Amino acid sequence: MALDHTRAPVLEALETYRREGLLAFTPPGHKQARGADPAVREVLGDAVFLGDVLASGGLDDRLTRGRVLERAEELMADAVHADHTFFTTCGSSLSVKAAMLSVAGPHEQLLIGRDAHKSVVSGLILSGIEPVWVEPRWDAERHLAHPPSAEAFEKAFADHPDAKGALVTSPTPYGTSADLRAVAEVCHRRGRPLIVDEAWGAHLPFHPDLPSWAMDAGADICVTSIHKMGSGLEQGSVFHLQGDLVPPEVLKLRADLLGTTSPSVLLYAGLDGWRRQMMLHGKDLMGAALDLVTELRAAVGRIEGLHVEGREDFCGPGLADDFDPLQVIVDLSGLGISGFQAADWLRAERNIEAHLADHRRLGAQITHGDDRETTGELLSALRDLAQAAPELRPAPEVYVPPPSELRLAQARPPRDAFFGPAENVPVEKAAGRIAAEMITPYPPGIPAVLPGERLTEPVLRYLRTGKEAGMNLPDPSDPELNTIRVLEAEEE
Repeated sequence: MALDHTRAPVLEALETYRREGLLAFTPPGHKQARGADPAVREVLGDAVFLGDVLASGGLDDRLTRGRVLERAEELMADAVHADHTFFTTCGSSLSVKAAMLSVAGPHEQLLIGRDAHKSVVSGLILSGIEPVWVEPRWDAERHLAHPPSAEAFEKAFADHPDAKGALVTSPTPYGTSADLRAVAEVCHRRGRPLIVDEAWGAHLPFHPDLPSWAMDAGADICVTSIHKMGSGLEQGSVFHLQGDLVPPEVLKLRADLLGTTSPSVLLYAGLDGWRRQMMLHGKDLMGAALDLVTELRAAVGRIEGLHVEGREDFCGPGLADDFDPLQVIVDLSGLGISGFQAADWLRAERNIEAHLADHRRLGAQITHGDDRETTGELLSALRDLAQAAPELRPAPEVYVPPPSELRLAQARPPRDAFFGPAENVPVEKAAGRIAAEMITPYPPGIPAVLPGERLTEPVLRYLRTGKEAGMNLPDPSDPELNTIRVLEAEEE
């Protein structure tokens, strides 16, 4: 029986809660804004507090007999061609951990693309899963990693036949995608599940001109951040499941192990409303966004000194299989400035926040929430940036090692290294030592150093010069990177 996608169970339940004027002697303690600090109410507005109710014993009754959340999840699964969908209010950082734990356990192997997000590495540390790293496809000219190929996963399975499954990140924050159908086939020939970290792909199911959606490509579990390219609130995430390689009850148990017992109904409402919006209007909205970004990409490409990277740059033999054009990645090499400088200038001078920045690029994501006014502001700011570039030059040098030097050897399992006896050593003396922490340029959030990897001078030089040039490194124990946390010498 066809489901009714004009319905939004969470939003409807919230409307009923307000209309009936339920008087709660339960959390949250602000009691429908009445107890909230006046200054907070002034900034946030009362609507935030009015929508902040308990999920059970508020949005639904104490035994959840109204099946509010369950019905919303069923509608979401139907919208994206999944068998089961689970909402989470802890972001895809939790969702991907739950997915990993549903496929492998302590001391079991999981094939993982080395361009994985730091949340995946956190999952390894917490679970004790042993990673088998699968190399991304490196573009040595542009110093950029694309998702690993199906052939790379095939070889990894051949070398590690006991691996319980595979995890690939697609699309990347730069918009590049794997051939998910081919990777899924590699896994399924062995009866192993494929997890896709598709945090940047919430919009993909809703227009045929976008890269393939993981569920349509045959993935078993797909993790999606609705707040990234969709209309959800920050931390709103879903994970989808299909097939019989991962039992839904197992995935639910693993998610329950990690998730909060106090989920935000506000986030549930954002997820529910976004699904309805996309099912009713998604193709038109995404089509308009694609038309808009085509115009923007062409106009930015006409600015002297700027190159808008696209399919012809990122896709081809040895590179990515597909590309999401809504990620507008601009190479600034022709201006002689770095992405870090450009991002800082845009925020300070034009009140514009870039999506990502690296040693040579700036990224801006375009969604269905943009229009010609917002893209016009971005275009005008980039033209001004090009004019201002001589005042910003020269760009601080960032040493980017070749791919052969960028990868570190995994000398210890991540969990063992993270929890092992450790000490802080000066960065200039850290080469040869085993890291006991993550060091992650952010965004895009792909660790350059993992716990258990043996540090080398080229990678340390990359991080030191990057830090000096403006790279954001949010996770090392020493924010200034004067020291690095490593295993004690006798442990090596």
